[in-house]
Amino acid sequence: MHRISLGKVSATAEAETLLAEIIADHGPVLFHQSGGCCDGSSPMCYPRGEFMIGDNDVMLGQIGDTPVYISSLQYEAWKHTDLIIDVVPGRGGMFSLDNGREKRFLTRSTVCPAPTPSDC
Repeated sequence: MHRISLGKVSATAEAETLLAEIIADHGPVLFHQSGGCCDGSSPMCYPRGEFMIGDNDVMLGQIGDTPVYISSLQYEAWKHTDLIIDVVPGRGGMFSLDNGREKRFLTRSTVCPAPTPSDC
């Protein structure tokens, strides 16, 4: 399935550094935004060949060569928001590759202007 990148995601320098460490250990990876409802949710990091992207997942963009996906339902709620992948102290998600590194990925958001009726 061909997916179009929406260019709605970026990363801090700290996230890019942690991502490079994980790629060095595990090879190519991808992010899938967890089902959290708001700013501060965890993007899960998986080996690229071991996570099945669903037909209803949306590719938000890429961080370097690493694709970032989100479910279409969650995308509908967040489509007026650009996501920023950051790093904070703590443990990553149970199956996420940032787990056990004493730092974890965290999603922050920046609200984009909602379209006006004249944009439709």
